[in-house]
Amino acid sequence: MALAWSAELLHTAGLTHAQLATALGRTDAMRTQVMYGQYLDLLSTGRPGPDTGIPWKVIRCKTAGYTFVHPLLLGAELAGAGSALTNALAEYGWAAGEAFQLGDDLLGVFGRPDETGKPNGDDLREGKHTLLAALAYERADAVQRAALDRHLGDAGLDEDGACRLREVLTATGAHDAVRRTVRERCRAAVQALEGAPVPEAVRRALTDLAAALASRTS
Repeated sequence: MALAWSAELLHTAGLTHAQLATALGRTDAMRTQVMYGQYLDLLSTGRPGPDTGIPWKVIRCKTAGYTFVHPLLLGAELAGAGSALTNALAEYGWAAGEAFQLGDDLLGVFGRPDETGKPNGDDLREGKHTLLAALAYERADAVQRAALDRHLGDAGLDEDGACRLREVLTATGAHDAVRRTVRERCRAAVQALEGAPVPEAVRRALTDLAAALASRTS
């Protein structure tokens, strides 16, 4: 229903013909991309492994584009922004969107449910092929690999099993590597705005958002 209403709002927003054509092109691309990302996410769930390319593709298609890049560009394009601004916003959006999803992946495993409002074991039980899991597989020794194979994707995973997985994710350096990547992508997001013709109020808001994304996993 929300999806149908969003289309109705777009068509009844009083846009000019040129603006509507721009908006439809942008939203069509966004919806196609997010559906592809969702399909890839479902396809890889339950089959985690060391391939880091899959989670990066899911992050970009399912989260970064849908949540950051396309909404930013939709607003900018409707306002008549030039390429210098839209290019900067796209670069910001990709970086911030990646940081957002990677932070979510960390909180989904290591976060405290009473603080995050979300369970911290669902990704482990489902066997999500996240970057966190892929890096752990990539770096694991034989004992750690056995623990990953045994517990990751176990629908009946108990807290002892979850703790064992968290130990492996930490000991392999996967946790720290993803956390560093979150901070790196947040810095890249802010740097994307440097020298761009971004209104100061917008620059402050986007910079504050990047800082908030970085602080979630610190």
